[in-house]
Amino acid sequence: MYIPTYQDMLDAHARIAPHIVRTPVMTSAYLNELTGAELFFKCENFQTPGAFKVRGATNAVFGLDDEQAKAGVATHSSGNHASCLSYAAMLRSIPCNVVMPKTAPQAKKETVRRYGGKITECEPSTSSREETFARVQAETGGDFVHPYNDPRVIAGQGTCSKEFMEQTDGLDMMVAPIGGGGMISGTCLTLSTLAPEVQIIAAEPEQADDAYRSFKAGHIIADDAPKTIADGLLVPLKDRTWHFVSNHVTDIQTASDAEIIDAMKLTWKHLRIVMEASCAVPLAIILKNRDFFAGKRVGVIVTGGNVDLDTLPWIK
Repeated sequence: MYIPTYQDMLDAHARIAPHIVRTPVMTSAYLNELTGAELFFKCENFQTPGAFKVRGATNAVFGLDDEQAKAGVATHSSGNHASCLSYAAMLRSIPCNVVMPKTAPQAKKETVRRYGGKITECEPSTSSREETFARVQAETGGDFVHPYNDPRVIAGQGTCSKEFMEQTDGLDMMVAPIGGGGMISGTCLTLSTLAPEVQIIAAEPEQADDAYRSFKAGHIIADDAPKTIADGLLVPLKDRTWHFVSNHVTDIQTASDAEIIDAMKLTWKHLRIVMEASCAVPLAIILKNRDFFAGKRVGVIVTGGNVDLDTLPWIK
């Protein structure tokens, strides 16, 4: 099993720089006062496909040689990785086939199609996703770009923390959502070398808390089909991401769906940006555990903003 290195992250940043946005870092005096911490939000929702996953996807696509690229790329995803891989494939003019759960937000499916990705739907479970993907890849022959358990993807996601540290005058903690662990792994990869003093905190929904339970147990615990408002965080850890989580993450904290929705509303109102429920989990755990974060300089990675505006979670 190849574990990506800090040099892989640096190479990825050079490779993807022409194709991604160096996203801004925002602050809110109101949210600082509310939490007792100094919060810095890196707005990956401002990427062209609307999510941080364009970093890893672009690194994988543009890392293929011309012969490999002919068959295109393929993946399975609940939405954002599918969108970002389709976008990167479009930039390189190669095919992209994606397997998505039937229950994936319509907004994310529309984004995939807009960038030329071809969707095959599956049932909303990890087992159905992987079985359907095996069939699609056998038919298409595309290079498999795993949504998170891929060294090229992890190295690409690590570029976010590199930029974040360059844009802030030091941080005490970095907080990001955790599902399969691609962003957290990239964060660990970068910060363990660049800023090892920064504590890395993963934020997870209570109703899909397999990473939390894995962290406490010391081995991977995988749920097949959890249900939470944070639809981007439904997949389990894999061997590469577990390597980073088990070796470098300081803590994993959880929040309820109600707490996640409240945090999402707060950021929409006070940061005035569109973010997904999955991206609101970090603020939800900060609000829930204020004493833990109080007085700290805390980086928060806003991972995506592909929201179906017709089904916002606070609209009954």
